[in-house]
Amino acid sequence: MKNFEKVYIDGQWVSSQGNETLDVINPANGEVCASVPAANKQDVNLAVDAAKKAFLAWSSQPSEARAALINAIADGMQARKDELIQAIVATMGCPIAIAEDLQVQGSIDALRSFAVLALEMDKEEVFDSHIVVSEAIGVCVLINPWNYPLSQLVGKLGPALAAGCTVVVKPAEQTPLQDLILADIINQTELPKGVFNLLTGVGSQIGEALSSHPDVDMVSFTGSTQAGIKVAQAAAPSVKRVCQELGGKSPYIIAPGADLEAAVRYGVEDVMLNSGQTCSSLTRMLVPASQLTEVETIAKTVAAEWKLGDPMLADTNMGPLSSHQQQSRVLAYIKKGIEEGAKLLCGGTKLAPEFSKGAYVAPTIFSHVSNDMIIAKEEIFGPVLCIIPYENIEQAIVIANDTPFGLASAVYAKDSSEAIKIARQLRAGQCYLQGAYFNSDAPFGGYKQSGNGREWGLEGLKEYTETKALLIDSTDQ
Repeated sequence: MKNFEKVYIDGQWVSSQGNETLDVINPANGEVCASVPAANKQDVNLAVDAAKKAFLAWSSQPSEARAALINAIADGMQARKDELIQAIVATMGCPIAIAEDLQVQGSIDALRSFAVLALEMDKEEVFDSHIVVSEAIGVCVLINPWNYPLSQLVGKLGPALAAGCTVVVKPAEQTPLQDLILADIINQTELPKGVFNLLTGVGSQIGEALSSHPDVDMVSFTGSTQAGIKVAQAAAPSVKRVCQELGGKSPYIIAPGADLEAAVRYGVEDVMLNSGQTCSSLTRMLVPASQLTEVETIAKTVAAEWKLGDPMLADTNMGPLSSHQQQSRVLAYIKKGIEEGAKLLCGGTKLAPEFSKGAYVAPTIFSHVSNDMIIAKEEIFGPVLCIIPYENIEQAIVIANDTPFGLASAVYAKDSSEAIKIARQLRAGQCYLQGAYFNSDAPFGGYKQSGNGREWGLEGLKEYTETKALLIDSTDQ
């Protein structure tokens, strides 16, 4: 077990103002793997104050200088890639066989993309009577989730630094280790002190203090819709910007004429990846009723390829959920699905004895699901897929949109042209066509209760900027 005794404020490692610590649990065996400080409101004030003092000088740096420092951080991450992988495997159970590509290397590459985007801050729109420029919004609080802890951090930190913002980072209490490694990496670069600050702690204890702080200009939050509402409420009195990526119950329409084998495989693999702990996971698979039996056969075959096991073993492709609390939540949903009368194709609540200490849930697929069932309406956040039959494509679109969420969606049709036509009718921030995968250059964010604002790419950078108009007196030309 490793003990981390300090938080990172104003360019140095310092003791927390409180005396409490947090145990970090390995979800594969239920054992404590690390201990970190539990920051308090005094720490929040110190971190925000440091970020505020650093903002003017940092935002005034040439964009090339900010880009160089972003690349220096990415270089440090690359050099310590193995440590980052081990931290994520130990704290959230992502199998080591897939953690490098899924969790770490993509995050490093994505951070470099924001070094390029830093140059966008130099652009001006010149009109006859005015000039439009972009400026950094200010001090930003970055509150991150546990399912893709490094990726989500990079998706916030990258554009914030590129724009010229200063930050206070709060990782999920379940998965703080990669953030602490990143802070150590940053400490060895020439990033000015106060630009990056890191507080480990419990969201329910310091989240409100961070979100409501009068010197914070923006909060970027990724998590559940319920927690996002609390963040927005805390931020509202000071009218600060809130960018949120929240829950989802994403629909996946397999249209008549699609390559059924490829389409079903794509959908099952999407849900099982990362043990189903992906906010944009395509957990509602809508299929032609006439092909339901064939879909069920294919889905069961693909699900059988996902093997539970110790995440440290090379042949494991599905590890535990992030915690026993999350395991209990997912198992309760599976029981509810059985009670609601859905057809259980595979998985369920029973596990082999060797998995009793870990937070494991077997790959689970329900068929004959109707959109009014709880398992079709609420985000489960585990390896649970709901197959919903439809009679025609018009009904499929209605079912797909019949949700309070709108984070992601997908369509697999006979060709891209038909897929695009269907996708344009879906109320979601992203739509994956014909088996496409996540792209960190594309804007990501939701409609409805899945949040507001966008992350990644140029649109992600814009979230961390203010637009200023410089009006020109025509007589002074």
